[in-house]
Amino acid sequence: MESQKIISFIRETFKQKEGFIPLHVPYFRGNEKKYVLDTIDSTFVSSVGAYVTRFEEMMKNITGAKYAIATVNGTTALHLALILAGVKNGTEVITQPLTFVATANAIVHAGGMPVFVDVDIDTLGLSPTALRQFLLEHTERDENGKCINKTSKRRIAACVPMHTFGFPAKIAEIAEICNEYGIPLVEDAAESLGSYTNGRHTGTFGLLGTFSFNGNKTVTCGGGGVIVTNDDSIGHKAKHISTTAKVQHSWEFYHDDIGYNYRLPNLNAALACAQLEELNHILTNKKELAALYKGFFRDSAIKFVDEPQATSANFWLNTIVFPDHESQQDFLRESNGHQVMTRPIWKLMSSLPMYQYCEKDSLTNSKWLEERVVNIPSSVRPKSK
Repeated sequence: MESQKIISFIRETFKQKEGFIPLHVPYFRGNEKKYVLDTIDSTFVSSVGAYVTRFEEMMKNITGAKYAIATVNGTTALHLALILAGVKNGTEVITQPLTFVATANAIVHAGGMPVFVDVDIDTLGLSPTALRQFLLEHTERDENGKCINKTSKRRIAACVPMHTFGFPAKIAEIAEICNEYGIPLVEDAAESLGSYTNGRHTGTFGLLGTFSFNGNKTVTCGGGGVIVTNDDSIGHKAKHISTTAKVQHSWEFYHDDIGYNYRLPNLNAALACAQLEELNHILTNKKELAALYKGFFRDSAIKFVDEPQATSANFWLNTIVFPDHESQQDFLRESNGHQVMTRPIWKLMSSLPMYQYCEKDSLTNSKWLEERVVNIPSSVRPKSK
């Protein structure tokens, strides 16, 4: 009965009595076609073009970061950010097990080994309490001040919290701990464009931050990623090595470092610029939807995940928490069976075959959430045109 009430409310909210309701779809209402056609007419559809520069400027303005470097997707942005932070073969990176697989994959791509530390139930993001406890129990500082895992003897080269579903983690506390232990902080802000803590945009609390513009994100350009940083040296190097480390010259090809062909094409950047022009409208629409869900679940045993204290979330994916695993699974079967797309949270990274060998703490909260969390339809509703 509870499931049917939720399904009916979702259909009523999206004004769709029958048919398939997706979890989250792109919303195009502005200059998307105009800008994309402009790139085709200009013939600059690859990584050289005015829209790439405009996209980076827009991201600097939105986030308040000094540098923004566009890449082909969020995974490449995180991969490059980790390399720039000093991750290499034989190092470890602390992250959370409750995340999309790209977070852990990027760590391995950079040569690091993930170490999984628990999350907080209220933010769904890396727990500063669990982080400090792990560092106190399992690490020491060497003669150079580097943080070393006492068991593996590997250097902790970075810490990567992820702002889950757009809800900011307790990032100020995490940044303070990382600074205390001399660990570079790299924020995985892939899901949190438009999310703030105390008025400061996610992705700007650490040495580097990264964003994703995949087709299912709050705004999209089909793919796309961005690295942000306030560090001059890193900002310049990120731009350089993301474009195959080619030294600028009118006709010669000379490369002075190992580079990556990670530069975002102008075609995608054009779409991104048009989408960012609509960001405020999209965020307003999504907050309105979240308010409706919050009201509906106010007196329910099913809890709606709201903005953590002192934050403003983008509500990328609206999230509910069931009392137990059985009721979670019942709702997933019922809703998807009635063409209302819902999804559980990801399987914990520590349970996947390629990462089950990685060091981890008890992951008590992560396991609890894995058995209870569900995402419900969160698309921008056309009624607000």
